[in-house]
Amino acid sequence: MQHFKNLTECITYFQDERTCWDYFEKMRWEGSPVCPHCGSTQVYRLSNYKQFKCGNKATCDKKFTALVGTMFENTKIPLQKWFAALYLCTAHKKGISSIQLAKDLGLTQKTGWFLFQRIREMMLNGMGITLRNVVQVDETYIKGKRSNKSKRIRKLIAEGKMEDKESIVLGMIETGKSVVFKHVTSAEADSLAPVIKATVPDEGAIIVTDGHQSYVEIGTTYSSHMVVNHSIEEYVNEQGFTTNSIENAFSLLKRGIYGIYHHVSGKHLQRYCNEFSYRFNNRSIKDYERFTLTMEKKQLEGRLTYKRLIAKNA
Repeated sequence: MQHFKNLTECITYFQDERTCWDYFEKMRWEGSPVCPHCGSTQVYRLSNYKQFKCGNKATCDKKFTALVGTMFENTKIPLQKWFAALYLCTAHKKGISSIQLAKDLGLTQKTGWFLFQRIREMMLNGMGITLRNVVQVDETYIKGKRSNKSKRIRKLIAEGKMEDKESIVLGMIETGKSVVFKHVTSAEADSLAPVIKATVPDEGAIIVTDGHQSYVEIGTTYSSHMVVNHSIEEYVNEQGFTTNSIENAFSLLKRGIYGIYHHVSGKHLQRYCNEFSYRFNNRSIKDYERFTLTMEKKQLEGRLTYKRLIAKNA
């Protein structure tokens, strides 16, 4: 594991593409290259240090690089810039805008935005989290200023062709540990219940919520449901339970969205939720450790294409 105390040291270490490729191959294959097409370990490197060829001539015999099958596949951006972006995106507590990221790396804003979305997809690969014990649950409403929306969206809203509505994010946090943010369609019980049950599968868990009616029904499926009644200005109930932890996590999410990104469409909101929960859940480790964690094999798998990113039903 390389120790990068800051961005400058990260850039200095990855001083050329050969170093970046060697590091990437080590992180993906742990020193033993594997053909991504057939799984054969009988591979050999070509004169171009980036390429390999499968030695399984009977059924494969294909050329490949370490990027095939990963989030970096077919990228035209040098790995030096990818790694710098990865460090910035995982180190900034409240995120970094695509405009600023593009300026820092010498890219266009569109490329910077796509690059960051692919990094958010990498964060998603490590988000298989289940919560247990004492879990605080709450929802929050996110609605950016209309002035921060695109000209096309503002026009549709003004013409009454699009509703300027709030997006709902359900938050769940195991006290003192991990948080999960989920973009949900409504705050009704039938919308919240499946998400809560999938994240908190243990019926022996203690669920702590406010007095919202939807949680009353959901709470009956758990061994204990503690209610903090905010409507009567109760913030610590008689048993000593609060919803302070999830509200603090929401405040970090909102400061990032309103202060850094200004406006996030409902279509992409879940990826931003993943970004903030990923950094929050790894807040106790150092920046270089978070960089290395994001580069682990399980995080690299899969690829987000631009076509899938902008698809209407994405």
